[in-house]
Amino acid sequence: MRKGLWIAVVVGVVATFGFGVRARAAADAVQAGSTAPNFTLPSQEDKPVSLTDYKGKWVVLYFYPKDQTTGCTIEAHNFQRDMAKYDAANAVVLGVSLDTVEGHKAWCAKDTFSFKLLADPDHKVVDEYGVPVMAHGDMKFASRQTFLISPKGKVVKVWPKVEVQKHSEEVLAEIAANKK
Repeated sequence: MRKGLWIAVVVGVVATFGFGVRARAAADAVQAGSTAPNFTLPSQEDKPVSLTDYKGKWVVLYFYPKDQTTGCTIEAHNFQRDMAKYDAANAVVLGVSLDTVEGHKAWCAKDTFSFKLLADPDHKVVDEYGVPVMAHGDMKFASRQTFLISPKGKVVKVWPKVEVQKHSEEVLAEIAANKK
């Protein structure tokens, strides 16, 4: 009983305060209204993908902690579910995590994602966008954040906190609102 109580307390503290440390201050994050920094990262196909590849399209650049974890899977499946809506809105979805190309490839094969997952194990793009990195032991994770980039390359909206269940709908609504 006592051991179970301690486990519950530890889980509660972790859930409340997080389990890591921020490697970068939130003030360094790319802000709405700024030009989105260009980048090139390998996709799950081990082919380079650059932001400039999508000039003239809306880009949903979402950062997430870890492949094949519960919250990340829900978020990715919701983006996949709405892919026809993104196509109709002239938008692409690009997911970025600190995972490897091999990890992305396995996850995409298992869950049949059609959008690009980009590998940033050295967190170069994560750092450039000011996304906090959390650590748990030797493992590091990017925080869950999304940047909506206009067809002209400007950041129009930043979600510093994301609720995975309804995030895809929020992003689609923001694209629609900015098209008016």
